[in-house]
Amino acid sequence: MNSAFALPLDDDGVLQLAAQSMFEVFARNAEGMLVVDRNHRIVWISEGYKRFLPALGFEDERDFVGHRVEEVIPNTLLAQVIDSGRPILVDLLTNKAGTFLVSRLPLRDAAGAVIGALGLVLLDHPETTMQPLIAKFGRLQQELADARRQLAAEQVKNRRPKYQIASFIGSSPGALELKRLARRVAQTDASVLLLGETGTGKELLAHAIHAASQRAPKALVSINIAAVPETLLEAEFFGVAPGAYTGAERKGREGKFKLADGGTLFLDEIGDMPLALQSKLLRVLQEQELEPLGSNQVIKVDVRVIAATSRDLAAMVAAGSFRADLYYRLNVLPIKVPPLRERSDDIEALADALSEDIARRSGMPARQLTPEALDLLARQRWPGNIRELRNVLEQASMMSDDLQLTPDHFRGLLPLAAGRPRPPAAEEAAAAPEALLRPLPEQIAALERRAIAAALAQTRGNKLAAARLLQISRAALYDKLAQYGEDLAA
Repeated sequence: MNSAFALPLDDDGVLQLAAQSMFEVFARNAEGMLVVDRNHRIVWISEGYKRFLPALGFEDERDFVGHRVEEVIPNTLLAQVIDSGRPILVDLLTNKAGTFLVSRLPLRDAAGAVIGALGLVLLDHPETTMQPLIAKFGRLQQELADARRQLAAEQVKNRRPKYQIASFIGSSPGALELKRLARRVAQTDASVLLLGETGTGKELLAHAIHAASQRAPKALVSINIAAVPETLLEAEFFGVAPGAYTGAERKGREGKFKLADGGTLFLDEIGDMPLALQSKLLRVLQEQELEPLGSNQVIKVDVRVIAATSRDLAAMVAAGSFRADLYYRLNVLPIKVPPLRERSDDIEALADALSEDIARRSGMPARQLTPEALDLLARQRWPGNIRELRNVLEQASMMSDDLQLTPDHFRGLLPLAAGRPRPPAAEEAAAAPEALLRPLPEQIAALERRAIAAALAQTRGNKLAAARLLQISRAALYDKLAQYGEDLAA
């Protein structure tokens, strides 16, 4: 029949002819082609493909066809294409038969179900015909590997400890005993619990212990639990699997435990950890394995934990706000960091070191303290400890051009800043007998109430700013407000 009078084909007919035509074109022009069924078994190979059989270890086509494709073609991904239903349009395949540029396409029935796959060898030994492209690909792969190694090295470098045990300044009995204990626990892998008031140097000590340990070449990862919103803590600790929830990163994110693998994880303000998360932390410490958020994959980790808190964990355990089993797991090697008022012999050395650091950071000349000024500093209670001492020195240095600081420079910064010597105990008792007759806890509570009220007044009721001003955690401030009454925040 004359083609000019041929009846038009329907859509299905056109598609069938197109599929048949494309199949014939591929079979004639590709270096080789094979078809695999849904069970991964090879059902047909082209004439061109037969020349690869000897290199694959087969003399006869009948010994090759009928086998599962992954059993007879090393490194093939045709089985993956069938199982996933997704094509791999261009890829390099290397096995004992050589290197090939290949394409892999899923085959579907009329209902759209995968019934097999088509494998095409587009180029035989493309390293010869596509040498510039292959060389460029190799360079890019090498550059990517080098960048990953450099990034990993930078991450570890950025997480190096900032302090050594010698960085803990002081030669008082309390400071010397603390440094002895730090050197001792550094030689073990057991958990360390640093206890002490805010500003005593617990973070410095955590860095120092890591630096003196066998884990020093690996990362030191720190996380302040009080500074992370409760809803994000689990992700911060254990990481997030790709696409775990709406808004999650496509590539996922590693948690602090994974980042610290082989090294040390410093958990600051451990007393602020939500009760619900404590059991998960306990399991990781016991099993040394974790599951990222949204994942069923178990990841092994090797992490040494150093925890720190200014809160009374034993009392929290008794009150039911901290798990007893987690407390015992963390409290293997407890170290009590003494407050500054118990090591007044170290005030001079600390003041010198802090003044030099303040000068270096500000670009101003270093200030010297007179003996009277040092005596004044040594007589303070320092509720904020070393952090408070630094703050006072910084304020006195910034507000004066004098190179020598006297008691007058601390006027208004300290309770005992008038420059007069402290009265003897008998004179203090005579001056304020009612104060000395009050129980010590009441006096401390009154002082805390006044300090919190002043901080809230100065920050106009901003609790986060007030907590920073008081150098305590936000959670600790809320605890105090609950203890003394919310009227303080009014």
